Amino acid sequence: MKAYWSFVLALMLSATATLQAELPTKKVLTLGMAKKLVAAAEAEARKRGATVVIAVVDDGGQLILLERLDDTQVASVEVAIGKARTAAIFRRPSKVFEDQVKNGRVAALALPGATPLQGGIPISVDGKVIGAIGASGNSPQEDEEIALAGAAVTATAAQEEGR
Repeated sequence: MKAYWSFVLALMLSATATLQAELPTKKVLTLGMAKKLVAAAEAEARKRGATVVIAVVDDGGQLILLERLDDTQVASVEVAIGKARTAAIFRRPSKVFEDQVKNGRVAALALPGATPLQGGIPISVDGKVIGAIGASGNSPQEDEEIALAGAAVTATAAQEEGR
């Protein structure tokens, strides 16, 4: 009986090792990091006297964190989420789609999940998109600059982690 259980245990360990070898690991955007991104974007917005909504999503475009600064229009909530989601799921800044529409490629408006408005920035680590940040409430350029200030935190954190 003891030999049987030893065999079963060995089989399970072997299967687990094989399974682990086949499952890749990936970096993810944590709530803690999302809070740092939002804090940096908020600091940039306050420096400019801007009222914005800041949204951070994971690599699948699902909301992790949302912050609406005082006196920001309510409509900017969904827009910020849309910009961030676009940047995450398409793995490029949302401005790319705004530019396509501006340049006559109106078919970009039909892309499922795309919000073709400037202000969504992908968050990458080691060349892989792990999420995105979006800002909405001001001019397109200012929204993007605020989102970029938040995204810059990821590069700083990755450098510190490598030390």
